[in-house]
Amino acid sequence: MLSRTSNSLLYCEREKVLPCGKDKLKNQYLQVRGVYNAIQPTPAFRPEIQTAPQRLSNKGLFMSRLYNFGAGPAALPEAVLKKAQAELLNWHDTGMSILEIGHRTPEFMQQVAEKTEQDLRALLHIPENYRVLFLAGGGQSQFGMVPLNLLSLNKHLGADYIDTGVWSRKAITEAQRYGKINIAASSAASHYTDIPSPSAWTCNNDAAYLHYTSNETIGGLAFPFIPETEVPLVADMTSSLLSEPLDVSRFGLIYAGAQKNISAAGLTIVIIRDDLLGHALPFTPTLWNYQTHDKAKSLFNTPPVFAWYLAGLVFDWIKEQGGLEEIKKINSKKAELIYHIIDESEGFYKNPIQVPTRSKMNIPFFLPSPELEKTFVSEAFQHNLANLRGHKLSGGIRASLYNAVTLEATQALANFMKTFAKKYA
Repeated sequence: MLSRTSNSLLYCEREKVLPCGKDKLKNQYLQVRGVYNAIQPTPAFRPEIQTAPQRLSNKGLFMSRLYNFGAGPAALPEAVLKKAQAELLNWHDTGMSILEIGHRTPEFMQQVAEKTEQDLRALLHIPENYRVLFLAGGGQSQFGMVPLNLLSLNKHLGADYIDTGVWSRKAITEAQRYGKINIAASSAASHYTDIPSPSAWTCNNDAAYLHYTSNETIGGLAFPFIPETEVPLVADMTSSLLSEPLDVSRFGLIYAGAQKNISAAGLTIVIIRDDLLGHALPFTPTLWNYQTHDKAKSLFNTPPVFAWYLAGLVFDWIKEQGGLEEIKKINSKKAELIYHIIDESEGFYKNPIQVPTRSKMNIPFFLPSPELEKTFVSEAFQHNLANLRGHKLSGGIRASLYNAVTLEATQALANFMKTFAKKYA
């Protein structure tokens, strides 16, 4: 058996943090390391696991936070994390953690459920005839819930979908299980680098709804406009909701997984016009019926309590930044910084997306070779720039610039990209 001190020292070793300035502990560390090597099998090499660079405080035990460019779960505002940390053991003087409190208690219903909805309505100026649902299941759950709840609006169970990338195709595949899906337009002809002109779309006037994905997180392709349609417009805004102001009244339904700009993973927000409730197909499971959750105020079953609570803190933070108009300005500056480096690199960095449809949230780009991309990711990490490896389906590099990614972090990435290009071009 290893002692508590030994285990602490091994933790320091595993996390690449040495107990600096303590000779006695250093000697113990060397002794424990020898014992540990003798009793532990050699771990298999896993190149996908990055080892954090040593970032030691003056005490030698604390590692500073990285600049996180992950696509999701993504960066959260540091002020939100600190507030959640401060409240974790005793939330609002209840004597309990938010992780422990009942979701039907007056404290939770008033301070989380009701307040969070009010704040979201205020941020997005959601009209009164729209319902707001806070659901479990992630954004992909809506690929099934949307058709189950809305396809009956067309007697042939038909709906229109726009194909602009991986996530819209996943939505199409799921919807095809329940009805007749018309792919009204596709970006396939441009290899998913542009949005087809609306004049070329083949929409059905009596479709149950028109579905589109506002921002493709993998390909970095984004709609620069809201589609015009006579049927209910449904939008997957998982990676764009709350990144800028939005006219909710133009939509029949909006859904978004929370792990980009809203909260931690596990929560999904649905904003639905009230006349679209009550149309679920007969075989729709109770938990997948929007009307079930509307009647129960999103409390029909135990919700993702902590993610819901965090969303409320994020909404407060957005208000403190000046609201969505200010958030949009900051996000535009961040995207301009990175695209400028790409466009001025004389082909060293390449982003294939047509300029008008470039995403501000997710910027994929490629270097001259996969080997150089690996070097980029490795060296970037040594500069505290994390989670820049592209999606496994596309490869390359991807920088996600969600709301919580600061202008400082983005400038640090831009500076690194410029230096890296000079070094390897």
